[in-house]
Amino acid sequence: EVQLVESGGGLVQPGGSLRLSCAASGFTFSSYAMSWYRQAPGKERELVARIINAGGGTNYADSVKGRFTISRDNAKNTVYLQMNSLKPEDTAVYYCNAKKYWTEFWGQGTQVSVSS
Repeated sequence: EVQLVESGGGLVQPGGSLRLSCAASGFTFSSYAMSWYRQAPGKERELVARIINAGGGTNYADSVKGRFTISRDNAKNTVYLQMNSLKPEDTAVYYCNAKKYWTEFWGQGTQVSVSS
């Protein structure tokens, strides 16, 4: 069974930090590019960050560049999203995604709320 199990979401004040984790199982983690997406109420899902199979390349949405960092630990089958300097606009459900060619898996989503 393919599983992407997320953790680390929650409520944080503006300017605070959170680290999201996504633990993968049921597939060859190291062969997949891993990404974090987010979707706020009433808005389209957007790509936040992506890291390639071996972790040698990353891409970020312009809105999070300089604040968020994606990383992966292939030995632990886990991808992380370190989120710093959080803003209310970052409030969304964050989804973990694994992709290789035409194969794609999604996590269940975890809520991140940034509010005073």
